Amino acid sequence: MNKIFRNGYLVLVLLVAQLGKAQEGMPVYSEYLADNYYLLHPAMAGIKNSLQGRMTTRQQWSGVDDAPRLMTLNASARLNDQSAIGGVFYNDKNGYHSQAGFKGTYAYHLTFSESRYDLHLLSFGISAGFARTSLDESEFGGFDPNVDGSNTLKDSYFTVDVGAAYHYKNFFSMLTVKNAVTSKSNLYSDVESNNLRKYMAGAGYAFGNTKYGTGWIYEPSTLIQYTEKLDELSFDINMKVYRQFEFGRLWGGISYRTNLNGADYEKLGEIKTQRLQYFTPLIGGNYRNFTFSYAYTQPVGDVKFTNSGFHQFTIGVNLFPKRVSLDCNCPTVKD
Repeated sequence: MNKIFRNGYLVLVLLVAQLGKAQEGMPVYSEYLADNYYLLHPAMAGIKNSLQGRMTTRQQWSGVDDAPRLMTLNASARLNDQSAIGGVFYNDKNGYHSQAGFKGTYAYHLTFSESRYDLHLLSFGISAGFARTSLDESEFGGFDPNVDGSNTLKDSYFTVDVGAAYHYKNFFSMLTVKNAVTSKSNLYSDVESNNLRKYMAGAGYAFGNTKYGTGWIYEPSTLIQYTEKLDELSFDINMKVYRQFEFGRLWGGISYRTNLNGADYEKLGEIKTQRLQYFTPLIGGNYRNFTFSYAYTQPVGDVKFTNSGFHQFTIGVNLFPKRVSLDCNCPTVKD
């Protein structure tokens, strides 16, 4: 039997889906499309022949007090032809709840091609680190005798991510298990589940003509996410178009995300179902060793918390680049 949620409760359901759950770690938005796949997939650490650094900031619901904010900072580099290391720091604040974490990564890259012009690469990666969550109760009080309005609850937990990536010519794919191993967290109660596993699978194909350092590249891709404990499934459908120049590249694209777990609500006496859905147009580019990106996310549906969308900025740098002879349309590997 379907549960009927009034509009207020549906908003709550959709907010939880958009913001991610407490303890799940860094929430996943469209930041990976800003030439930033390592942020999601440990096997992508050091995938390029340079020291790659990225910083992302995301602001949701402009004009709303205590609206969610996310900041990430990551860097990765090759140690040699096979080994690479990386690190990710993030700080996620959502109203009275906040979370900060760090993960260190080791990746191993196996090359199967006999020619330096052909791309055929299998990669494995593992990330391990800590996250610290906190709940500020300083503005609580008056409605619950168990809350004195002066505490800030804090707790930490350990987490491990594992994954693999496969590149063959213009094709790429990644598979990652986030929070494959976690320790117990008791921020809210002593019965919280430590099953925070999320499975992420992404793939794409880039085609076009970029001879003589100029031309166009077209890159459709997808990302599927499954959260085990909540039995939630969502997927992204993405399209990016690159214009290649001798000094770098410019690109634009659009991403569509939907969650297959909908919620029922009542409108004018009629029962309807709404799923999490939003569109994200994005633009960006690379100039020599620097990269930039801007994305705007707009939720879709009858019931929304606010009409304002989400703004996301990414800046980055590729240091000490090495010459690459690969003959492929492969922006995920070539600077």
